[in-house]
Amino acid sequence: MLVMTAKVDKKKIAIILAAVVIVVAGLFLIFGGNDSTPTSSTGVANNDARVAFLKSFGWEVTTSPVESGQVRIPESGNDVFNRYNELQKSQGYDLSAYAGKTVMRYVYQINNFPDATAPVYATLLVYKNQVIGGDVTDTSAKGSIRSFKMPQAVPQETTPPASTAPIT
Repeated sequence: MLVMTAKVDKKKIAIILAAVVIVVAGLFLIFGGNDSTPTSSTGVANNDARVAFLKSFGWEVTTSPVESGQVRIPESGNDVFNRYNELQKSQGYDLSAYAGKTVMRYVYQINNFPDATAPVYATLLVYKNQVIGGDVTDTSAKGSIRSFKMPQAVPQETTPPASTAPIT
């Protein structure tokens, strides 16, 4: 039977463990780790996913964006931003969590907006492949900016059908 012993220097082990912790923390900081900015649960890593997101609300859109580009979320809100962010909050988003961040903006033309008389566009705001907000904009004179939810068509007035009951 062979027995080996080793003398362990507790000070050296503590130094090695501290060095490992520092290296791991440094790698975590260098490669990003977990950004403290919250994100939506809706992943849209590519154009097909963005179109599918809009289709989930019942929208039929052009298959490619009519416009795309980066926008910066303001660091501090003003009246316009606060009103727009209220719309975002009503649909479960909050742009104030992204203050100062640069995000992607994708604009798609909607082809099935009820009773549309002018072009209607859906705008998606995307951060790290996640939808963080957006809207549907009716560009007609009486149009508005609304949430992603599809509005109900305005019922058209119709003349009730003539009664088919026999006259007695």
